Amino acid sequence: MAFLPLRPVPLPSETEAAYDRWLNSIEQELDHPDCDRYDLCRRVLTQIFFPGLADRPPETLPEATRIALLQMDPRNITLEPEYYREIDPERYARVKPLIWLWEMFDKSPLGENVHLGVKFRRILARRIFSRCGRNFKAFHFVKLSFGYNLEVGDDVVVHRHVLLDDRGGIRIDDGASVADFANIYSHTHDIVDGRIVYTPETVIGKGARITYHATVLAGVHVAEDSMVGAKAVATRDTEPHQVHVGIPARPRKEKPAEERAKKRGPTPDPLDDE
Repeated sequence: MAFLPLRPVPLPSETEAAYDRWLNSIEQELDHPDCDRYDLCRRVLTQIFFPGLADRPPETLPEATRIALLQMDPRNITLEPEYYREIDPERYARVKPLIWLWEMFDKSPLGENVHLGVKFRRILARRIFSRCGRNFKAFHFVKLSFGYNLEVGDDVVVHRHVLLDDRGGIRIDDGASVADFANIYSHTHDIVDGRIVYTPETVIGKGARITYHATVLAGVHVAEDSMVGAKAVATRDTEPHQVHVGIPARPRKEKPAEERAKKRGPTPDPLDDE
């Protein structure tokens, strides 16, 4: 079996410089103590989606266009987590414009550009999550709930179309990865009265892997170096070094100790923090 670490993908130097200038300008503005995150979101999204209309008087535009422009400002929209009773309005108010900027960026022509997208989301994640370690990588269409209840360690990768429902809190430890179309929950409903909500913390342990289309239910602790297999549903804690498959997920195979001992060390990631 071939050993295939990631390879670098060069961009034209002038393109990479343009990306860096734009990202740095956003990061510098976010770092300013007087930054209005709502206005920043509005300006960036308007520049992306409606660059020719930013200075047009609203009364000169069709009604539908005026409505579309309102969506650029997160003060004009509501997101599902805002309806949850246990939300902390003050904490959410700080992250909401960044979550909306993240989601709308992903829907734009920029969203599937891996080089730009990973770096853009990393800037936002560091200001949304309660903790965000080095080299965090999120691909397009990752969906958050509160955002501020997420703790992410170093070298964590979250792939496409993943739901991170951090309503009760999610901790993802160093080196863990979440594959495409996976769902990780930290809330559940009473089977009789859905308005009764339980919010236990969910933990994805160091080096754990949540694979394609898998689901981790609220309160589960996915143990260090364990794996939740494709389409499996983890309803209870997993065991270290075990591959768990099925519904409900159960341990089916242990990663051989001799192979774990011979595992190669980290290799360079072309999208690591510089």
